[in-house]
Amino acid sequence: AGPGAAPAAAPRERIIVDYGGANVAKPLHVGHLRSAIIGESLKRILRAVGHEVTSDVHLGDWGLQMGQLISTLAIERPDAVYFDEAFEGPYPDEPAVDLAELTALYPRASKASKEDETRRDLARKATAALQAGRPGYRALWKGFVDVSVPVVRAEYDELGVTFDLWKGESDVQHLIPGLVDDVAERGISEMSDGAVVIRVARDGDAKEIPPLILVTSEGSAVYATTDLATILDRKETLAPDRALYVVDQRQAQHFEQVFRAADKAGLAAEDRLEHIGFGTMNGKDGKPFKTREGGVLRLRDLIDMVVERASARLEEGGVGRDLDADERADVARKVGIAALKFADLASPRTTDYVFDLDRFLSFEGKTGPYLLYALVRVRSLQRRAEEAGAPAVETAEIVVEGDPERALVLTLA
Repeated sequence: AGPGAAPAAAPRERIIVDYGGANVAKPLHVGHLRSAIIGESLKRILRAVGHEVTSDVHLGDWGLQMGQLISTLAIERPDAVYFDEAFEGPYPDEPAVDLAELTALYPRASKASKEDETRRDLARKATAALQAGRPGYRALWKGFVDVSVPVVRAEYDELGVTFDLWKGESDVQHLIPGLVDDVAERGISEMSDGAVVIRVARDGDAKEIPPLILVTSEGSAVYATTDLATILDRKETLAPDRALYVVDQRQAQHFEQVFRAADKAGLAAEDRLEHIGFGTMNGKDGKPFKTREGGVLRLRDLIDMVVERASARLEEGGVGRDLDADERADVARKVGIAALKFADLASPRTTDYVFDLDRFLSFEGKTGPYLLYALVRVRSLQRRAEEAGAPAVETAEIVVEGDPERALVLTLA
């Protein structure tokens, strides 16, 4: 292998990295940041050592939030054709709501569902009807997805985060009836208070592990159902050796239930599924970031805030004064994103950490901007060396000759 060649993995495995986890119809918020950055890093590292890696954003596009949106629209726009069961189509090509309307609709729908039992019941029934194939609800759902996904893609792109698969929970909907029937026929599931459950508790458990709900008493699938169907889909289409789930540590019990159920149902060995949990990113007060109104801070707003502060720091340091406005804006964006990503990755994964924007944007110490600055200096030296006749760094081979050089290399490493 030539200079820079990746070492061969032993053994080479097919690995799925499931991260991002954006929910359709909701803007990305600060809580999505760590999953995206940690997952992207794992994907790149595993590929660098020779594994065959597939990344999947695994969109949340089929759960209760869809029922909340649909049932709220039914109350606010009862005369819309989507709610006329006698209407035979075709439904409008344009989505029922644009992005601004959808962004405003979700908080109203979620709040009503949490505070009013009647509204919560309507949302559950709408979710079940959507999943059962009601045409008007499917048309509404498609509009929500069409409006949301391009925005989600753009924000991940800005962070340098990409996915091989843009599958959602809806992509495995067709597998759920067969999966539910199969586990029932084999005696793996049972009825409990009108719901279909899989009992996953074991003798010797240090804590109580509740049964996994496969189908609710209203007849709808839940996150655990689509997670199991996704494991089945991946087994049939990708045949992975391992799957990593990069999701908030607070979901640890959920994944323990899902992995045990997958093992029990013969979908995947439990030790081949791993939850990569992580803590939260907090403000200087030690609490999760909130807006001035008390809501969750949107990822878009955090990115803009970091880039704006990076631009101010460049101005203070007199960096790039000879650049035009567009070039300065590009540098500020790169510096801001570097600060954001490095701060996250430099913090212990499993614990919460405080995001101190002023400290992380410093051009000194252990920060993303300092690494960029160091890289620029190294590349400047490389250019000067090449101008003086040295071989290009991409083709130059580093040869260690003698114990002093070996000791130096090991010390640097």
